[in-house]
Amino acid sequence: MYKYSIGLLCLSILLIFSNSCKHKQIDKMPKLQPVNHTYSNYDSIELKHLHLDLSVDFEHKKLKGKVVLEINNPSNCHFLILDTKQLEIEDVKLEDSVSTAWSLGDEDKILGRALVIDLAKGTKKVAVYYHTDPEAEALMWLSPEQTLGKKHPFLFTQSQAILARTWVPCMDVPAVRFTYSADITCDKQYLPLMSASNNFKKNSLGKYHFDMPQPIPSYLLALAVGNIQFKSLGENCGVFAEPEMLDKAAKEFVDLPKMISAAGELYGEYAWGRYDILVLPPSFPFGGMENPRLTFATPTIIAGDKSLVSLVAHELAHSWSGNLVTNRTWDDFWLNEGFTVYFEDRIMEKIYGKDYADMLMSISVGELEHTLESMMATAPGDTKLKLSLKGRNPDDGVSDIAYVKGAMFLKYLEGLYGRKIFDDFLNAYFNHFKWKTVTTEEFIAYFNNHMSKWPKIKPNLEEWIYAIGLPSSCPKIKSKEIERIDAMIVKIQRDSSLKSLDTSRFTTQHWMHLLRHFNPDSVKSLMQELDTTYGLSKSTNSEIQCDWYLLCIKNGYKAAEPYMEQYLMTVGRRKFLEPIYEALTKTPEGLEQAKRIFNRAEKGYHAVSRNTIRELLFAK
Repeated sequence: MYKYSIGLLCLSILLIFSNSCKHKQIDKMPKLQPVNHTYSNYDSIELKHLHLDLSVDFEHKKLKGKVVLEINNPSNCHFLILDTKQLEIEDVKLEDSVSTAWSLGDEDKILGRALVIDLAKGTKKVAVYYHTDPEAEALMWLSPEQTLGKKHPFLFTQSQAILARTWVPCMDVPAVRFTYSADITCDKQYLPLMSASNNFKKNSLGKYHFDMPQPIPSYLLALAVGNIQFKSLGENCGVFAEPEMLDKAAKEFVDLPKMISAAGELYGEYAWGRYDILVLPPSFPFGGMENPRLTFATPTIIAGDKSLVSLVAHELAHSWSGNLVTNRTWDDFWLNEGFTVYFEDRIMEKIYGKDYADMLMSISVGELEHTLESMMATAPGDTKLKLSLKGRNPDDGVSDIAYVKGAMFLKYLEGLYGRKIFDDFLNAYFNHFKWKTVTTEEFIAYFNNHMSKWPKIKPNLEEWIYAIGLPSSCPKIKSKEIERIDAMIVKIQRDSSLKSLDTSRFTTQHWMHLLRHFNPDSVKSLMQELDTTYGLSKSTNSEIQCDWYLLCIKNGYKAAEPYMEQYLMTVGRRKFLEPIYEALTKTPEGLEQAKRIFNRAEKGYHAVSRNTIRELLFAK
């Protein structure tokens, strides 16, 4: 029986392999020329709707099933071209019934491979049967040990910028918006969630249906599966998390209904039905991801005092800037993020007051100045708002330039026209481009037309958008709290004493500014006292930890190293990982230490973080 079973298994594998090799190939491939980071022929064929039917296989780390694409082909193109990467294509059927010829193009390291599908005249649906690779870059398969509960595995996706193609064959470009639905099958002990209508409890069958009736770009496709529970925070909003994190997260996000209300009062009614937050395990590479209806959030924002919830305001703001009105190409990324940071600032001001919002923005501008100093020496072209990312990974555009320079540009415009006029413009802008995509040039044209009522005001749009660096017209952010901390820093460094340090009203942002603006040499003798008095090495606040460990590296304060290594082993957010690893590379000893830590930690990092750190360490 044993030998017979093995023989049958081998025969089955051979038959499957043989059949997969026998599919009909395209006789003459069309010329494959990527445009805007996509091979797809989205300018000829309209993708209307996408339906996923996938099963989740934790054992083999695969998603398996099919995607059915509903298309409109008015010019009767002979081929449908989709983006794929790290996908095993098994079959392609027209109308999900008749197999057709298909071929894969050559592999590109960044863009993957084009899937070229032969169409029949009048084809309305194309079904692609496939499964994902265990190493697919969008998919993060976590072992139980990598979760908070330590008992169950966990899966989450990260499709931005062009990683949707690693788990769904699609037109992976933000210029294409489509509705979608999905049927997801998983083990009944887990709850799947998507950027769509969601279920709030597990069912006994492990089968779940999802609908997203509003059109979205591919980078907003999202899936998470794990031991997840839900807690309501109010009408049409709540939080999902592992059970061990749920109550803590719900307490932290208690102001979410106020944020939704404040945002709607500023720029129009929330258009997506529900707004929920999923707190992911620590390996999530970003602070948050604005997946419609279901923001993915890092647990590093759970500080216990709501001092980091500006990230929630940011992701909520994306429901207007980015999700409702989307940058058409990744060169126009600032249209997503600059608008969102500006909007975030307005939400925080409305709920927590101008002083607090100014402190947050002041810290962000400080981060921008640091980025500009670095980029002007290495890549000055990347300090423009309008980017040039052809032939590059669009992740290269994810920097403080798009986010904070973009926001300061809008603050500059607000200052010229006054808040009332500028708010009227933003409301009109969101309404005009609702459910559409927009380029920088279209923004300029619309802005000039709308603001033509005030011809005496002449904003310098060209310099802000197309010139390098930060214009001299950039507004100055004044913060009383930042000024208070700066006065302490002067006294501490002058006296080589901590007597002037008053932390009685400190929030996370106070500590961030303090630690970032110490001259390392001037506090070298105070490092142990700082650590002993305030427990900085043992802090559980990820923002404070990052800035403290950077100061420790600059000062050679060795007592913090075990805590820093543990931090790098457990936190996956690229914002924190990159500066610490980069600081370590400044010395030969530090570089070796960084490589040693990374070799132990990399399996716990998402591909987005892993690729960034690997390039940083091993390009040297």
